[in-house]
Amino acid sequence: MTGVSRMAARPSMQELIRQRRRAGFVGRGDERAAFRRNLDLAPEDERHRFLFHVHGNAGVGKTFLVRELEQVAREKGAFTAYVDESVGSVPEALAAISRQLGAQGCRFKELERLLATHRERRREAEAAAVATLEAEPEGPSAGSMAAARAGLAGLGMVPGVGAFAGALDAAQLAQGADRLRAGLGARFRSQEDVQLVMHPERVLTPVLLNELTDAAAAAPWIVLFFDTYERTGQFLDGWLHEVMTGDRYGTLPATVVVVTAGQHLFDTARWGAFADFMTDVPLGPFTEAEARGLLAGKGVVAEPVVEEVLRLTGGLPVLVSTLAEQRPTDPGDIGDPSATAVERFLKWEHDPVRRSAALACSLPRQLDMDVFRAAVDCPDDEVEQLFAWLRSLPFVTDRGDRLRYHDLVREAMLRMQRGRSPRGWVQQQARLARIFGEWRAESEAGRADGELWADEEWRELRLAESYHLLCAQARVALPLVLRDFMDACDTDDVTAARWARTLLDAGRDGDTEAVSRWGSELSRRLTEGGVPAALARLLSRAALDEPVQAHARVVRGSALRRLGALEEALREYDQAVALNTGLARAYRGRSYVRGELGDYEAAVDDLDQALALEPDNAAAHSVRGEYHRVLNHGDEALRDLDKGIELDPAHHLAWASRGAVRLTRGELDSALADLDRALDLKPDYTWALVRRARVWRGLGDPARQLADLDRAVTLQPDWPWGRCERGDALRNAGRLEESLRDYDHVLALAPDYASAHASRGAALSQLGRFEEALSALNRALDLDPTYTWALCRRAETHLALAAFDAALADAERACASNPDDERARAVRERVRGVAG
Repeated sequence: MTGVSRMAARPSMQELIRQRRRAGFVGRGDERAAFRRNLDLAPEDERHRFLFHVHGNAGVGKTFLVRELEQVAREKGAFTAYVDESVGSVPEALAAISRQLGAQGCRFKELERLLATHRERRREAEAAAVATLEAEPEGPSAGSMAAARAGLAGLGMVPGVGAFAGALDAAQLAQGADRLRAGLGARFRSQEDVQLVMHPERVLTPVLLNELTDAAAAAPWIVLFFDTYERTGQFLDGWLHEVMTGDRYGTLPATVVVVTAGQHLFDTARWGAFADFMTDVPLGPFTEAEARGLLAGKGVVAEPVVEEVLRLTGGLPVLVSTLAEQRPTDPGDIGDPSATAVERFLKWEHDPVRRSAALACSLPRQLDMDVFRAAVDCPDDEVEQLFAWLRSLPFVTDRGDRLRYHDLVREAMLRMQRGRSPRGWVQQQARLARIFGEWRAESEAGRADGELWADEEWRELRLAESYHLLCAQARVALPLVLRDFMDACDTDDVTAARWARTLLDAGRDGDTEAVSRWGSELSRRLTEGGVPAALARLLSRAALDEPVQAHARVVRGSALRRLGALEEALREYDQAVALNTGLARAYRGRSYVRGELGDYEAAVDDLDQALALEPDNAAAHSVRGEYHRVLNHGDEALRDLDKGIELDPAHHLAWASRGAVRLTRGELDSALADLDRALDLKPDYTWALVRRARVWRGLGDPARQLADLDRAVTLQPDWPWGRCERGDALRNAGRLEESLRDYDHVLALAPDYASAHASRGAALSQLGRFEEALSALNRALDLDPTYTWALCRRAETHLALAAFDAALADAERACASNPDDERARAVRERVRGVAG
């Protein structure tokens, strides 16, 4: 009975032959066999390999082999996931893995939850990148709300986009990182949320590894495939190396096998030490035996036909496979040897509708059913059948939601159509551009311009429209697409890179050198120096009229400001204003830079100009109100903040700033109401929490004061002003040792923070550590010689040491620096009384 069961379980010869012929894949037998043998070895076996790297030139069949290896893995009972260039970051790759393994019964619930949170927090951070400046004039953290979107890219946290080269030194980069961290810390409720934006792989990868470990209990193997590695490796390679060889993120189950496939060899500098645990799989053209085997598998056996196919294709697998699918039976079917490869591919397709559809569908860069209908002229009742036929072609990759031609086949088809009928080429490309333009216009209905660039669907349609316009009429379309590139730069670095890629593709496919050159140059500049470098090149080389130049200057200034390159940003805004005196955004941007530089008078002047042009801009009113507050222009501040709140009652900065003005005026109840409202709108608004803590202090409620400060420090532990304020509250509560810990933390972050030195000196004096206190107070007064409060504290410390002359000198200096300070006068009287 057992023997019968074994016989029944074993597949027949016919079944095995059918499996080997599956999907027309006959070649690469050695590579498939090596991979299959590897899955027969236990992970503990020294012969087992954890990584396979498939590499070779375009068209050698890397993707075909990878898909075949995936099928081999599934036959062995493995869970599998496939990632290609449709992902653009580590989180996107993890989302693809989670989605595919989930479809096989491995639901990665925690990873899915965190990925959803990552996407939400990233959108919030990008929104913060263009939000109103939140000035923080106290202490060295002024302007700490750096724009998260460009800040991420500028600090090297967006894959494939380098930091702006040349504009920042190491200190500026560190300062930019502090501002970014502070801004995200204030915005998000937990440090995990901050990390999900700044370093998502640090949060997501340990969860992936844990869930892979759980999944490994349900299958003998988990095989992860990373295709088109020449592109995806730019952001995946370092991460994958750390996951497989390090323990930073946790441990990877031993039953995981990784397969990568790309055009290049692995980076030996990174992976050299891993050579004993990986298999290198170089792919070249098919051997003659492999090509003959594939042709025979399709019934192509007539020797004259086989010889012509071998001559035509040079053994390139994608071409051999395409020709084999047509099953030619006579050398006459192959036609003139000088004809293009495309003509030979399609010569065996005698149906003119299918032939026409195959060519027409090579024009779009990718296809879904809607794009197919737009590209192909056929009766409606034939669309479904024709689309199904197209997706079955060996050179068409089906990615579920869209189809793509193999690059080599598509390029050959495009060259043929462009050369055979230049006018027909223009007409077809113009027609597709018009259709995509109509779809894009439909998506714009009822929406403001500012909303469009945030919409992924709109951007996809605009990109497709731009590509086809460039292919149809490059000279007319190029200035328009370069103008769009500026708005793409204003959106985020990844969007800018996609626009540059579209220029590169359209230049190559349309054989237009100027377009190709722009695409190549902008892509390179983005990679090397980010948005500022790309826009600098555009401004120096493109023939832009003055309004467009002004717009580009504003976008570049915004990017530089978010990177912390304030002086250079200021120069860009100056040039924008000179080019277009009616550009309100240029004045607003320059105002924000001047505010961050502490030039509040000039910042107010700029906002005066901006509001003269756009009188109902709520953010400009609110920020000008904040600047007036910093300048102690109380009435002007309230006027602007009232107007800002009237125009936008949901603007948290306006409420918080007005609360701060009312606090200064001693209107504590009104200040509390405003700050409460700001915190209702933004519960994690640390600046408002610290301001409200001052209100609680004024109302004599130290418990609530400390509660707000504790929350602020929890949200933003490395924010000097918030932690120094808590140190002061702890000192006033008599918790001196705790206050010293806060001051020490502040000074580790900001060694020249005068207030922290002074407060630390006061705490040490209260502890009777007078010499240490004098040292701290001396440092504070070195940094700010007119610091009245520090002079008073030093006078009291000298008095405790019976250094009466020094105490009196400090008291006199305090009164001279601030004659209206009642506390300074009181200290002087006390010193005089004791000194006698």
